[in-house]
Amino acid sequence: MDIIRIILSILLPPLGVFLQVGIGAQFWINVVLTLLGYIPGIIHAVYIIATR
Repeated sequence: MDIIRIILSILLPPLGVFLQVGIGAQFWINVVLTLLGYIPGIIHAVYIIATR
C-alpha cells in the first residue's frame, strides 16, 4: 500500500499525505509546501509516508 501512496504523492503530494495521516497539521504543511514549490511538497510527502 505504501507504493501506491508514494506514486500518488509524486503526482499530487497532498493526496499522499492525506491518505497516510488524514487532515491534520502535516496535511496543511504539505499543501503550503506544494504551493510554494512542487518538489518540496513531494519530498515532504515521501518523508511522511516513509516514516509512518
